[in-house]
Amino acid sequence: MADERALDEVVRFTSDLIRIDTSNRGGGDCRERPAAEYAAQRLSEAGLEPALLERTEGRTNVVARIEGTDPSADALLVHGHLDVVPAEAADWSVHPFSGEVRDEVVWGRGAVDMKNMDAMILAVVNSWARSGVRPRRDIVIAFTADEEASAEDGSGFLADRHASLFEGCTEAVGESGAFTFHDGAGRQIYPIAAGERGTGWLKLTARGRAGHGSKVNRDNAVTRLAAAVARIGAHEWPLRVTPTVRAALGELAALYGLDASLDDVDGLLEKLGPAAALVESTVRNSANPTMLSAGYKVNVIPGQAVAYVDGRYLPGGEDEFRATLDELTGPGVDWEFEHREVALQAPLDTPLYARMREAVQEFAPEGHVVPYCMAGGTDAKQFSRLGITGYGFAPLRLPEGFDYWALFHGVDERVPVEALHFGVRVLDRFLRTA
Repeated sequence: MADERALDEVVRFTSDLIRIDTSNRGGGDCRERPAAEYAAQRLSEAGLEPALLERTEGRTNVVARIEGTDPSADALLVHGHLDVVPAEAADWSVHPFSGEVRDEVVWGRGAVDMKNMDAMILAVVNSWARSGVRPRRDIVIAFTADEEASAEDGSGFLADRHASLFEGCTEAVGESGAFTFHDGAGRQIYPIAAGERGTGWLKLTARGRAGHGSKVNRDNAVTRLAAAVARIGAHEWPLRVTPTVRAALGELAALYGLDASLDDVDGLLEKLGPAAALVESTVRNSANPTMLSAGYKVNVIPGQAVAYVDGRYLPGGEDEFRATLDELTGPGVDWEFEHREVALQAPLDTPLYARMREAVQEFAPEGHVVPYCMAGGTDAKQFSRLGITGYGFAPLRLPEGFDYWALFHGVDERVPVEALHFGVRVLDRFLRTA
């Protein structure tokens, strides 16, 4: 088991990483190098030889390998990203880059997404170095840049340009899974991610006839775009149940003593109450308009109008997604992928998934482990290019009333110290036996 020093270190490492501002504003506006150097130093102290790798100056990734005791075993990738989304200090109770520990809680941007997991990995590795522990299989550790944008400077760059560093890796764990979900009725559920919806960030462009705002104009780009955006926002996507979601529904139904029939999925979700949140965003494709841009003066009708849409599609659902967008945009409005990544699905009948489940249950015997599909995406998408099957496993035991999902990219992001301690113990147990 991880030593007591590791429990202190995970808190310190989390605070230290939070204090390093790695805000990713998109468009290349980020600098992860200071955090990468910090992580590399901790890995070096554990006797490893980390490589610092950049596609763009300052956008630094860290990769290191721990040799296992069984050279015939496939390697396991353990990854976490170093960048965070921006935060406005005026909106927070505690400065978002203070890393302050208050009332046994660590505060700051990245406390749950995902410098906490980075710190857990570093704490486990240093604990192993002190006690001479070696895992059964090789473990490749990757701390990445640019996950909160396109991943072009992060996992995408590593997969495309440094594939040899991941030689032998067949499976991976990263964000986000094995956290406590309280259902409001006394049950504690620990969802482990075994799938992700695909990412389809779209740019819509409508063109029309520019002219004076006082004149009749039947070829108005803004009107045309607004109609397309309204159709997309109002569209009811059809139900699609993937194998991962089917397994999640089956295990949740059994937990609640419900009929697991999928004849009425919406009815089943209603009966699950708060636990439906684990599934409801992943039974359909989705497309949410998020940005609009048109014109430069109120009395000028522009010749072009642009909108952006956050689209997500289920495994096997990309063709349907594309065809539906063709219909919804209509004539006079073109759409293209601003950023596209694949949907993922991982098997549940594997020794690795069993080891994850066992590790959680050892330290949370009252918990119920279930699989789930992430509504969004992670670096697992880019690493899948190397044939690596990814799972979401960043363990945290959270108190009731702690809204984990709301803190992702939210105000007053924070993580309890006890949650970090739990994470270190579970991750240590899992990685020893994986």
